[in-house]
Amino acid sequence: MSKQMPQHPESYWRDSTKARTSKHLDQDVKADVGIVGGGITGITAAYLLSKQGKKVALIDAGPLFNGTTGHTTAKITAQHGIVYHTFIEQFGLDKAASYYQANKEAMDFINTTIEEEKIDCDYTEENAYIYTNSDKYVAKLEKEKQAYDQIGIHGALLDDIPLDFSVKKALKMDNQAHFHPLKYLNHLVDVIQKNGGDIYENTTAIDVEYSDHPHIITRNGHRVVCDHVIVASHFPFVDGEGFYFARMYPSRSYLMAIEPKKEFPGGMYINAEQPSRTIRYVNIDGKDALLVGGEKHKTGQGKPEIEHYQEIEKFAETHFGINNYLYRWSAQDLTTLDKIPYVGRITSDQPELLVATGYMKWGMTNGTAAAKLLTDLILGEENPYEELYDPSRFHAQPDLKKFAEINGDVAKHMLKGKLEFTGKRVEDLQEDEGQIIRIKGKRTGAYRDKQGKVHLVDTTCTHLGCEVNWNSGDRTWDCPCHGSRFSVTGEVIEGPAQKPLTKYND
Repeated sequence: MSKQMPQHPESYWRDSTKARTSKHLDQDVKADVGIVGGGITGITAAYLLSKQGKKVALIDAGPLFNGTTGHTTAKITAQHGIVYHTFIEQFGLDKAASYYQANKEAMDFINTTIEEEKIDCDYTEENAYIYTNSDKYVAKLEKEKQAYDQIGIHGALLDDIPLDFSVKKALKMDNQAHFHPLKYLNHLVDVIQKNGGDIYENTTAIDVEYSDHPHIITRNGHRVVCDHVIVASHFPFVDGEGFYFARMYPSRSYLMAIEPKKEFPGGMYINAEQPSRTIRYVNIDGKDALLVGGEKHKTGQGKPEIEHYQEIEKFAETHFGINNYLYRWSAQDLTTLDKIPYVGRITSDQPELLVATGYMKWGMTNGTAAAKLLTDLILGEENPYEELYDPSRFHAQPDLKKFAEINGDVAKHMLKGKLEFTGKRVEDLQEDEGQIIRIKGKRTGAYRDKQGKVHLVDTTCTHLGCEVNWNSGDRTWDCPCHGSRFSVTGEVIEGPAQKPLTKYND
């Protein structure tokens, strides 16, 4: 425990869970289903398919759960912000109700699986609350409650919440839950392997080729030959005709685990307005701790990232008091044009290739619903949510407006990065500091590590040529256009980029 904010980010979920030791793929393998991505969607799909007798081979570019799943708030809820009133207006009551039902069934599936498999994963039922102190959002919460009533969601509009601070209005959704996601998923991994499934870590997929069967091609030249491919790699590593980089936008948010001074009354909370705030409790080493987070912003944009952690720290100190700092970490999420995930067949002429992406920060339920849908598609069974999540869908409203907004923002940041002037020099860098500098007129990313060694990279993103920016909170180079992220030495942490940044001589 520390009386100061941890210097480096580390997820409690990952730190408290024994690391898996799955091997990397060093030969060609065959399977019924090849799965790319070791988060909640990939693991859940592999679990379901292996129980149906399918041979699965799952690969992940890094260690399992090193992406968004390992850095989530781990709320199991169908309360995804203020969305249901908007969905009814844009898509009609039936589709809004389908979105709720898909996520409700995902919640039930997680609960049932925990009970049947006897998984010890700190699962706890809690009520979920959206609260506001803004007059503007009071009216929105009232409309959202009307949507709850139309859909049949159990909840209530309240004038206060169990937390010890005042609100103008709150909307409760009954009987939601939270858990330790990696304790849950590690058990599913054990079942997958017991059922004959193969799991390979540190194995990067770069393409899918076709002959008599789809072949997943890895960076080291090996292949997974299979009948079906599930692309659950957060950002799809193959695009087909999806143009996902132009139909989603990436955002980052932040979490801090603290030991509070005040007793916590239970429940899960998120505010309606910006800056965002999310709150839940978690048991760490036998003591109740709080996860306090929020500060959502587009990846690679805005103020220095460390300041987002500092804002969360201020909020936590003001409302709960801080005895000790335990952990801090961040996560990246993708949101689609209409806020509903893209799940299903990438193209009609390649039905063996399936994708799941764009969970809008609600991956525990959306990711589970996606796994169930993909499993049904592979098994040839009907699923009532196939049309809802169809990746090829396009709505004139709101899609056209959001498409223009996302890609206009990309163009602005691409130009800004190319024209940006910096007077910083390598000599100005402190230890554990990164900066954009110019070397012989070339925009260069420079980082001085704790041993004093300087690492230099070309700041041109290898995806579509935008200029990356320094992330002071997580010590990464982040692209403000499509969300690719790179380590201090240029390796890809997060796509859509597949190639590392060019390194310069240090």
